[in-house]
Amino acid sequence: MTRSATVHRRTLETDIKVKLDLDTPGAALASGHGFFDHMLEQLSRHGRLGLQVQATGDLHIEPHHLIEDTGITLGQALSQALGDRQGIERYGSAFVPMDETLAHVVVDLSGRAHLAFEPEALDVWGSAGDFTHYHLREFLRGFCNHGGVTLHVRLLSGREAHHVIEAIMKAFARALRDAVKVTSTDLPSTKGAL
Repeated sequence: MTRSATVHRRTLETDIKVKLDLDTPGAALASGHGFFDHMLEQLSRHGRLGLQVQATGDLHIEPHHLIEDTGITLGQALSQALGDRQGIERYGSAFVPMDETLAHVVVDLSGRAHLAFEPEALDVWGSAGDFTHYHLREFLRGFCNHGGVTLHVRLLSGREAHHVIEAIMKAFARALRDAVKVTSTDLPSTKGAL
C-alpha cells in the first residue's frame, strides 16, 4: 500500500504543488523563499517524509499567502495519503532543544482540526529574514484545518525567532513521524470512527 498523495492548489496569489510520501524520505523544495524551504527541509528530514514542493506566490507583497497556502496544500496531501487512517499510531509528541530554546509539539491525527499555538502569546524576538512565528502559525493552521489534525505547540524557553521557529518545526516533524506510523489494523479512535 502506497501512502502518498499529490495535490495542486492554485489561487490568485499562489500556485502550489505538493507531493507527500509518508514512507519514502527525500526532499525537493522550491518555494522561492529560502528560509521557508529550510523549514520544509527540516520537516522532511526529521519527519522522515518524502516531500516535494513546487510553489510560486506573491512574495513581492509579503510571504503570508505562499506560506499559508503551502500549509493548506500539505494538509490536504496528508489527509489523502492517510486514507481512512486505519492502523496509524495517531498520536505523536516531541521535545526539541535548540540552544536557549525548548519546543514541545503534540499531534493527534484524529480527523478533527485544532491548533493551539502558545508562542504567539510570548515575547519572541525578531524574525528569520521576513519569516516570523506568525508565519509559522499560519502554515500550521492551514495544515491542521485541511489535514484533520489537532496540534499543540508549546514553547518552554526561547526568545530568538530563528531558534524558536526551527525548534518548533523539528518537534512538529518528529511528532508527525510517530503519529503516521502504522502499528495495527484498527481504526485509531475509541469511538470507532474518525
